Amino acid sequence: MIRIKKPAVAPEILRRRGLPAARTLCEQVDADPEAHKIFRFNGKIYGHQAVKDALREAQHDKCALCESKITHIAYGDVEHFRPKAGYRRGPGEPLVKPGYYWLAYEWTNLLFCCQLCNQRFKGNHFPLADPARRAKSHRDDVSQEKPLLINPATEDPAEFLEFRENIIRAIDDNPRGGATIKVFGLDRKELEDRRLAWFLYFRRLVPHVERLIRTRDKIARLIGDEPAPERRNDLAKLEAQIEQFIGDSAEYAAMIRAALRAHARR
Repeated sequence: MIRIKKPAVAPEILRRRGLPAARTLCEQVDADPEAHKIFRFNGKIYGHQAVKDALREAQHDKCALCESKITHIAYGDVEHFRPKAGYRRGPGEPLVKPGYYWLAYEWTNLLFCCQLCNQRFKGNHFPLADPARRAKSHRDDVSQEKPLLINPATEDPAEFLEFRENIIRAIDDNPRGGATIKVFGLDRKELEDRRLAWFLYFRRLVPHVERLIRTRDKIARLIGDEPAPERRNDLAKLEAQIEQFIGDSAEYAAMIRAALRAHARR
């Protein structure tokens, strides 16, 4: 996982149709606290192609959770970080309703994920450090919650997760890193095997990548704020080569960044 930079402004479909739809759900609960039992969420709004495209672009066509490239092998899902219909406190736990229905069409609550991460692992799971502080309705303040799962759209996963080659770990066994790995399935064998293949390929090229970074940094220091056109071209070429390994668009960038840091410490 890496930090995701989403546009501040939500896609128009969420503002035009999502806001009224969420308001209607809240009004129904105000009129009848049991209304959530018959809610029907409109996937044509939060799952609209414009929403998916905006998320996919912001995430560089990568799953927000496992960092695998998505659309060359699958359609991808629009995932709710806080589950809309109901939530589970952990794997094997019963589904509890209502979920975060008032966030069903909320831009800040949406991520683009591969089907495996979303459907097989994340699903409706949303554990909290203190269950007593869970928001139960739109009248509650979700900012008072302390989620155990890391939200890559609002915080930096690198503060909680690290890698030993292709193996992901929670830094100092912190509970948020541990829960995130377990619930999202970030230690599943298939994913570890895929990361290993990319790691072994990268390891052969470490000296090359380090030279690219040193050259880029040296040129950047020399040319100042207004580089000549040819120097701008040099920087652009270097950035493009570096991007394929450690840029936000690179597959498994968190792992490769960790590998470079470990190599530099030797």
